[in-house]
Amino acid sequence: MSSGDKLIIETPEQTVLEFPLAGIGSRALALAIDTLLQIAFLIALGLIAGIISYEGFLPRLGKQYVYAILIFIAFLSQFGYFAFFEAIWNGRTPGKKWIHLRVITDSGRPVGAQEAILRNLMRIVDSLPSLYATGIITSLISPQNKRVGDYLAGTVVIQEKSAPADRSLWDAAPTPVLTTSQFPKLNAAELQLVEAYLERRSTLQEEVRRSMARKIAERMAKGSTATPESIQDPEKFLEALAEHSRNRVHFR
Repeated sequence: MSSGDKLIIETPEQTVLEFPLAGIGSRALALAIDTLLQIAFLIALGLIAGIISYEGFLPRLGKQYVYAILIFIAFLSQFGYFAFFEAIWNGRTPGKKWIHLRVITDSGRPVGAQEAILRNLMRIVDSLPSLYATGIITSLISPQNKRVGDYLAGTVVIQEKSAPADRSLWDAAPTPVLTTSQFPKLNAAELQLVEAYLERRSTLQEEVRRSMARKIAERMAKGSTATPESIQDPEKFLEALAEHSRNRVHFR
């Protein structure tokens, strides 16, 4: 679901995640950058074709094959550019990366090749009758700023928060070692929640993983004697908590 300019997702781990939705302006700017890159690539292909066409550079039969290859590459650059980059670059194209945008699925997971291809197959529809008019109108009336391609693929475009380059993944200092008395005592449902996150974390994109770890760690530490410093690195805290809880259940 969405609330205002945010996408709100309730995960199977009973954690609520919030993502800032990308607006039409930022998406249009990212599209403009990608379009300029496509044009530059086509100009480069044109220069290559011009050099090849120079008399005597290649035999006539060789030129025909080269021209066919160049035309095929030009076609792919126009219709496969977005799908290619979004599939291999975790939902980003060069333009989206520059503007700090990312495509994710409605469930908060990274997009795969299938979603990337589906959403970009509909660019032809979104661009009708011209200048992406259909896509703009659809985005304006959609609570999640979705264009037609996003509805088909089950995706949404979010605004990423850029982390400082000189900070660690978790933006935290080393986690102090907890004493046995400082570990919160988990019930079966809470332990299941922690273990479900630890098992699923490798499938999550960085921002989702960091946000979910932080929220679960704060939830588990609430009401315990664990200090704020002990959950500075929330994932390490959850790992230690899960191990402690398993040992406690096993040996009691």
